[in-house]
Amino acid sequence: MSFVAHRSFCLQVLIASWVATSACTTDFGGYRLGAPRTDGGDLRSNGGASMESGAGAPESGLPSGTGGTAGATDGGAENGGTTSSGGTTNTGGTTSTGGTTSSGGTTSSGGTTSTGGTTSSGGTTSVANPSCQGLAATCGPHANSGCCAAALVPGGTFDRTGTAFPATVSDFVLDTYEITVGRFRKFVSAYLQTMIAPGSGKNPNSASGDPGWDATYDPILPADAAALATALSCNPTYQTWTPSPAGNETRPITCIDWYEAYAFCIWDGGRLPTEAEWNYAATGGSEQRIYPWGAAVPDDTFAVFCGASCASAQNVGSKSPKGDGRWGQSDLSGNAWEWNADEYVTPYPPGACTDCEVTTTSTVRVFRGASFGDPASYLVSDSRSNRVPANHNAYIGARCARSP
Repeated sequence: MSFVAHRSFCLQVLIASWVATSACTTDFGGYRLGAPRTDGGDLRSNGGASMESGAGAPESGLPSGTGGTAGATDGGAENGGTTSSGGTTNTGGTTSTGGTTSSGGTTSSGGTTSTGGTTSSGGTTSVANPSCQGLAATCGPHANSGCCAAALVPGGTFDRTGTAFPATVSDFVLDTYEITVGRFRKFVSAYLQTMIAPGSGKNPNSASGDPGWDATYDPILPADAAALATALSCNPTYQTWTPSPAGNETRPITCIDWYEAYAFCIWDGGRLPTEAEWNYAATGGSEQRIYPWGAAVPDDTFAVFCGASCASAQNVGSKSPKGDGRWGQSDLSGNAWEWNADEYVTPYPPGACTDCEVTTTSTVRVFRGASFGDPASYLVSDSRSNRVPANHNAYIGARCARSP
């Protein structure tokens, strides 16, 4: 049996299994396996699996920058971005060259991992992570790993779905863990609406010339730190944010919209991964894994998802190393969906792409990876969905990519 046929068979078995056990799936106020979308993004679309995590009308008709309530909500308010006018700009994070490691963290010779808030690659460049400065190493399965650990993902070519949409990506670094509440709290403490410099956060591998942060995003961000904290309180039942540390600090931050996720990653010395990069890491590149960990049908030892641990998000890396991807990233399936840089289209643009990022006239952005509120059928490496970029949802978080 060919790999593609094998994967198709496995998915059919998995979905049939989920249907048979759907009585165990929690609704989460509409956040469930949804009805087929009207924009072509059904459970298995021809642009990659599109996993819409709520029944109801798609949000693709809403203007960019509008929170909106079309489609299923997460059981609470889904806040849009507040507006105000410009100001000064600055960027977070510092860089140093010529060294192998930066103070406060250790790095392996290949530049694949870091602890204490630094990442590096090849022993030539290191970038301090302000989000981890002063934070204890409390992430991972034993709560003793640096929450800003990152791993080099060697570039290569893979098929985004089937064989019709091949993509090639260059080397990049991807954070081992989803952004945690504790790391994001550092960002809130430093937050200014105009803190991100226009043009920062560019993807140096971008074939189309990534312009980086756009100053028009500034007024879409919350006006100040208090407004940002309010936006993070989008669902009292399932949000991970708390006004002060209260036991959630190593859980993934949720209720962040696309703009806030992008701003955080730039401030922390990185950027959002492109959809091709994220998918490449989740599928293990040329290994074309059905799930980030391989072909084994998921259970509670692999991922945080509904049908296993669906009460809430859990500490990042709690299913490591069993549920990790090929290059050591945890929670690529389950725990929290993760915003990607790209605008959402389905099907993908035809033909092969190299270091591509989808930029169209779409008003919605991609997120991938499934959440604690989704059934096992969503955990496949191809699962993808979308919402308007100013949407705050208690099931969506992010992780950052960085330059090697």
